[in-house]
Amino acid sequence: MKKVLSILLCGVLIAAAFAGCSVNGKTENKKLSIVCTVFPIYDWVNNVLGDTKDSAEVTLLLDSGADLHSYQPTADDMIKISGCDVFIYVGGESDEWVENALENASNKEMQALNLMDALGDKTKEEEIIEGMQVEEEESEDGEEEETEYDEHIWLSLKNASFLTDKIAEALSDADAQNKDKYLANAKSFKKSVDELDAEYQKVVDSSKTKTLLFGDRFPFRYMVDDYGLNYYAAFVGCSAETEASFETITFLANKVDELGLTKVMVIESSDKKIANTIIENTKAKNQQVLTLDSMQSTALSEIKSGTTYLGTMKNNLAVLTEALS
Repeated sequence: MKKVLSILLCGVLIAAAFAGCSVNGKTENKKLSIVCTVFPIYDWVNNVLGDTKDSAEVTLLLDSGADLHSYQPTADDMIKISGCDVFIYVGGESDEWVENALENASNKEMQALNLMDALGDKTKEEEIIEGMQVEEEESEDGEEEETEYDEHIWLSLKNASFLTDKIAEALSDADAQNKDKYLANAKSFKKSVDELDAEYQKVVDSSKTKTLLFGDRFPFRYMVDDYGLNYYAAFVGCSAETEASFETITFLANKVDELGLTKVMVIESSDKKIANTIIENTKAKNQQVLTLDSMQSTALSEIKSGTTYLGTMKNNLAVLTEALS
C-alpha cells in the first residue's frame, strides 16, 4: 500500500508525542481547532465561520501547493490532526492515510467529516471514455481491482452547496455556542454558490458547443455532468500519466476536426505539450489552448493573495464561456 512507511512513522511519532497526556484543542487553546486537507474545504470552512474566525484556528494541510494525489502527511501534520476539534477531508483513495490518523487521534471527541461519504450516491466513479489512455495497474494476487471514485467533488457547485451544510453541522456539533452563526453563514454562502451555479447553467444553455476536449487529465467530471456537457480527454482526473500515446493524440486530434472545436483545454499545472501536439495534428492547426483551474494544488500563498473558491469558479466560468463559444 502506498504511503505505508510514512504512516507507520507518523503513528510512532504521534504515540510518543501524546503518551500519558490528554489533549483537546478546544479546551486547551480556547479556540475551535479545525484541520482541512485541501483548499476548497479550507475556503468553505472560513465562509461558514464568518465573523467567528477569530475564535477558531483553521489549518490547511496542503498549504504549499502539493497535489492531492501525491500528498503524504508529515509527522507534524498527523499531530495537528490528532488534537483538533474538527477534521474535514475529501475521503477518496488519496486519503487512505486518514484512517491511521484518526485511530491515533488523542482527541476522541473530534468531529471527523468525510465529504465523499457525506455525498453518498452523489459521488461518481472514475470514467474511462472513448479515446482516453488507460493507466495500467497491477492487481495483487489476481484480486479484482476496487472501484475508484473521482475525488474532485468540489468542482461541482451543487456539491459545494450541499457540503457547506455538512460543514456547518460539524462545526455546530463541536461548538454549539456558535451554531446559529454557523448556520446563518452557511445559508449566506450557499446563496452565492447557488447563484453562480445558475450562471453556469445559463452559459451552457445558450452555447452552441456542448463538448470540451482536454489534452490533459480530466478532473472536471462533476462539473460537466452538472450541466449536461460532453467531454473527451487524454487521461482520467487522478492519472499519474504525463505522456500520451500516438493513438490517444490521433483520436483527440480527429475529434477536434470532427466537432469543429476551436479550443483545447488543459488544467492549471499543465505544460501544454499534449494539447499543442493535438493541435499540430488537426487540419486547421490554429486552435487556442485554454486553462481551467481544478484547485487541487492551490497554495496558502495564493489564498493570502486573495484567491477564493468562488473567485476561482467565476474565473472558470469565464474560460468555459470562451470554450463553448
